[in-house]
Order: sequence, then structure tokens, then C-alpha cells
Amino acid sequence: MNSARQTAVPAIVCLVVLWALIYVSGLFTPALLDDADSVHAEAAREMVERGDWVTLHANGIRYLEKAPLMYWAVAASFQLFGVGEWQARLPIALGALALMLLTWRVGRRVYGDSGGFAAALVMATAVGPYLFTRFLIPDLLVGLWLLLTFAFFLRALQEDPPSRTACWGMAAASALNVLTKGLIGLVFPAAVIATYLLITGDTRRLLKLRLLSSSLVWLAIAAPWHLMAALRNPAQGEVRGFFWFYFVNEHFLRYLNKRVPRDYDTVPLLLFWGLVLVWLLPWSAFLPQTAAEFWRALKRAPIFARASARELSARGRAHLVFGLWALVILVFFSFSTRQEYYVVPAIPALALLAGGWLGQSGEAGTVPASDRVSSLVLLLVATAVCVACLGLAISAAPPPPGADIADLLRKNPDKYALSFGHFFDLTPEALGAFRAPLVSTGIAFLLGSAMNWWLRRRNRAAAANVALAAMMVVLLNAAHRGLVIFSPTLTSRPLAQAIAARLQPGDLIVIDGDYEEGSTLNFYTRHPVRVLNHREANLWYGSHFPDAPRVFETNESFLKLWEGPGRVYLWSQVSEPGLLRGLPAHEVARSGGKYILTNQPLR
Repeated sequence: MNSARQTAVPAIVCLVVLWALIYVSGLFTPALLDDADSVHAEAAREMVERGDWVTLHANGIRYLEKAPLMYWAVAASFQLFGVGEWQARLPIALGALALMLLTWRVGRRVYGDSGGFAAALVMATAVGPYLFTRFLIPDLLVGLWLLLTFAFFLRALQEDPPSRTACWGMAAASALNVLTKGLIGLVFPAAVIATYLLITGDTRRLLKLRLLSSSLVWLAIAAPWHLMAALRNPAQGEVRGFFWFYFVNEHFLRYLNKRVPRDYDTVPLLLFWGLVLVWLLPWSAFLPQTAAEFWRALKRAPIFARASARELSARGRAHLVFGLWALVILVFFSFSTRQEYYVVPAIPALALLAGGWLGQSGEAGTVPASDRVSSLVLLLVATAVCVACLGLAISAAPPPPGADIADLLRKNPDKYALSFGHFFDLTPEALGAFRAPLVSTGIAFLLGSAMNWWLRRRNRAAAANVALAAMMVVLLNAAHRGLVIFSPTLTSRPLAQAIAARLQPGDLIVIDGDYEEGSTLNFYTRHPVRVLNHREANLWYGSHFPDAPRVFETNESFLKLWEGPGRVYLWSQVSEPGLLRGLPAHEVARSGGKYILTNQPLR
């Protein structure tokens, strides 16, 4: 016990420090971004303001698209620490820490100290999990609950009969996942567990999982919010009730690409699968070995090897569960609409498989030839990336002092339905603003990959893993600096601050576009906004309830407001909107290619 504790404490301290260097440093900047980031933060803020923890609201309108757990966590952070940017990001950052530590613990139980620590390093430093915690989406938390579910399932496989702790733990983790992102919290575990039991010929174990009491535990956690939301949001006139909108429209019709309104795009299938290599970088260099490990475990499964499920080792069972976990998610979304980040809940499974392999090669004392080849391939990729980054940094002229990054970009609005669609706006002229991140990315990638290759050639696998992790601390912080530089095009906070400095009771704020395009105005001014000719997207469903506030304006109603006695602030992406041609318009502020105009002279 003392020996285990002696090895655990340094590992935990190291992971917490790594988390602080990567995640805590990104809590405070940039400003919250328009669209999902500030919409979700605003929903949590209004939850606190209204004291309504059942029906979410955004801009005063019922917002029933999403499961509530992430919003509860952000609202709790707001209550404890006040409303702000780092407070909004704190729950996701803590979720990342919990996922790192749970990956270490599960990996350690299955693969030993080296394997567990290597798996946690992969989870902590892979590109995808970091990028998709830069804005408020719950997908990393989905991965956390899936890992907890399958940790309990692996325990249940070791016990005969499975304990209440294992069975009820699976049910509770699945229920929390349902409260995090809907029915996939049940579908993914059920599909993985059912497939595992089928290929191992151990379907009878299903009857041992205390299905009745586990179902009661699941219902006790997952059902109350759904029932209360249905009771508080029933069908009213032509408005269908919560159950239709949440389950039919937001789950089944979205999956079939028939959701109303259709305000989203889908990533091409080959790109969706290929992005797995990007989101797992730099550890995707070892993905062939981990895939081969899973394939070997699959071939030893009773359905293929005519063996008993009891003959599978703990490592073999884990390989099967983790591999099926990743495959189920990838296959599931292969037949539906999908975004780049939908693969994030599979990253913990891949991190564990990679950690198991890397830890094993480290304990063996001799690095396999395949790892040396992978390290060489990674070094070649890093060399190409370094040359490209340094070439761009040298050739790109620095922007003029005080230049707005938006003036150097080329807009591609047809790409904005994708999570990283705005990066298609980058031009050679704009890259001059990113010289420092480009240089640090290129040099760190090359040096870290070279050190990894050199150490593996000398059979020092554990040190090579640490070298890659240290490299990623630099790369991820460079990515954060790049996001801060790019953020003026993604946020309207400076515009909101300009309005807030002048805002008086009775003033109106109008967004000329989708609510999501200027949603930071709502969050930072703490003031409801109106929307011009865009009754769609997140506010579409809730706006049809009889008690919905009047926030949508037509051209005619807006012009009456503009020519009326009250002050109106207009958010626009052009400095001279055609609708205002010939009418007085005074510029209040401009930032990131966006403008605030007002109908009255500035005070």
C-alpha cells in the first residue's frame, strides 16, 4: 500500500501541474465568443437571475435544446464566484482535470503505473480535448462520464456476481451523461456493453448486472429534470411540447438531418475520420500500434477463438472495451450529421489504448521497432510543419500598429456552420499577426519530436513520453495565443462594452443577423437584445410560446424604432447597412469587422 501511494503522489502532482500549465492559463482570455460560447454562458447567467433551474432561457426566451448539467455547473460557478469569463470556463476546466486523473486511475489499474501515467499524458496534452474546451460545449464531460461508466463495467466483469457498487455506478454515470448531452449517454454505453458481451459470448452476464435496481438508480437521477421540463413546457396551441422538441426534433430528426430549423452543417465523412489523427496529435503517431493491439485482443475474443470469456485477461478485456468505445462513436456519427468535435468523447478510449501500449514499451526496457518508426514519421511531419511555420512567419509582413485583424481576413460565411469555419478566413496578410505563435509552434514541434525520436532510439520510452508532453505544453499555449489574436473576429465584447458605457433605461439593442452572431452583447451588457429578420436557430422554438418576449423585428418595425424618440444601438457587420440608407446613423464602436451604430448623436 505504501509503495502504491509513493508512486501515486508524484503522478498526481505532475498531472495537476500539467493541467494548470495548459488549462488554468487559458481560463482568463480571450473574451467569450459569439455563438455557442456566450449563448451557453448567457443561459447559465439567466438561470441564476431567474432562479429557474429547470427551464433554460437565453435572451429571455425558453432555450430547451440542451441537457442541463453543464449549465447547472456554470450557474453554480456564477453563484460562487460571480458572473465572468473564467467563472464560465471553470467547470469545463475542472472536468478536464477530473478526466485526466480518472484516465490515470483506470489506466493504472489495467496497464500498471507506466501505462496509467502514459494514458493520462495523452489525455492531458492531445490537441482535440484542448481545442474543444476553448468554448462552452459539454463533449469533454461526455467523455468523462463514459470513462466512469466503463470503469465500473470493467469492475463488473471481474466480479461474480457483479457488486451493487459496479452496477449502480454504471447506471449513475450513464444517467449523468444523459443530463449532460441527452440520449447518447445511454446509447453509447448500451451499444458498447452489448457488443462486448456478444463477441465474448458472455451475454448471460447481462442478467447479473442488477438490471432492476440499476434501472431505478438511473431513473432516479435522469428522469426528474425531464419530467419537470415537460410539465413546465407543455404543448400550447400550435407549439409542440418539450418531449417532441427535445427528443424528436433535437435527437432523432437532428440525427437524420431533418431537424427544424436546419441551421447547421456536417463534416464530410472522410474528414471526420481523418480528424481523429489531428485531435490525437502528437500521440496519433502511435495509433497503428494501438489499433493492432485492439485487433489482437479482438481475435482472441471467444467469438473468434473458441475460448471462454473467463480466459480473457484484464488487459484483453480493457482493450476490447476501449476499442469498441471509440468505434461505436465513430460509426454512430458516420450515419448522421456530425461536427468536428463529435469525436471528442472517444478520445479517452484512444488515450487509454495508446497509454497501454506506450507504458508496456517503457516497462520492457527496449523500445519496439514500430515505435521508432512512428517517432521518425512524427519527426518528418514536425520538420515539414516547422519549415511551413517559419516560412510563413518570415514571409508574412507584420500588420500595421493598431490594425484590426478583421481587416486582414477574407470572410467565408458559407463555412461558419462548422466549428472552425472562421479559420477559412485567414489570408497571407493576416498571418503576419500570428508570427510569434507560428515561430514557437514550429520550433517546439521540431525540438520535441526530435527529442522523442532520440530518446526512443536509446530505449528511454518514459522520458520520450515526457518530452512529447512538454512539447505540447508549448504548442497548446501557442494555440491559445493564436486564439487570443484571432478572437476580435469571434467576439463582440468590445462592442458590448462600448454600449454598456452609454446604456440608459429604455435603450434598445438590435442585432442585424442571427442572435448567435452577436450573442456576447446579451451576456456582457446584461441587457436583452432584439433580432432583425432572423427568427431561427437557438431562439426559434422558444419564441413561439405565448409568454415569449417580443425580440424579433421586421424591417418596418425596426425603422419605426430607429426614427422614434428612443435610442437604438444596432449591431451590424457593415458600416452602412442598406436598410438605413438616407437615415441618420452614428458609429459608436467598431471591432473585428463588426460595428455598433446608433440613431442619435453620441452623448
